[in-house]
Amino acid sequence: MTDFPLTDHIPSLRRYARALTGDAWTADDLVQDTLERACSRWRLWTVGSDLRAWLFTMMHNIFVNQVRRSVRQAVAGTTVDVDEVPNELVAPEAGTAQSLDLQRCLLRLPEDQRAVLLLVSLEDLSYEEVAKITGVPVGTVMSRLSRARSRLRELMDGPASAANPPALAPAPVQLRRLK
Repeated sequence: MTDFPLTDHIPSLRRYARALTGDAWTADDLVQDTLERACSRWRLWTVGSDLRAWLFTMMHNIFVNQVRRSVRQAVAGTTVDVDEVPNELVAPEAGTAQSLDLQRCLLRLPEDQRAVLLLVSLEDLSYEEVAKITGVPVGTVMSRLSRARSRLRELMDGPASAANPPALAPAPVQLRRLK
């Protein structure tokens, strides 16, 4: 397995995963899932092809599947024990609405736009490579990138108190106390 240098790509996978998920723990889990899948399917990689693109494609697909799964679970309804999430029930501090940062703005972008923006700007991949990773035409990559940049600019320049777009609002969670 000396011709399969996965470890060389771990820093860029972690960087992309953290920017994509917005959470260090979730990002580490995503990288771990990607590396596990790469190791279990290493024979599918063609020696001499772009290993980095193969890994990013795998990570992108795992992330999309996780998002879809979480949406399906949210739609199905979730019951949460109130005692397990007391820190999530606390009202946010008054000053937090005024301190939108780049990370929070990135997380407000639609997932497909955020992925393209991060792959092009953060990972410095070409439009063709991003198209291959995301499985869409190059024109779609360019369109998503343009829309992502415009929306990010609006979010960064706009008022910090702007609400999440309705499509990104989390599904209501039914809370009940368990005895």
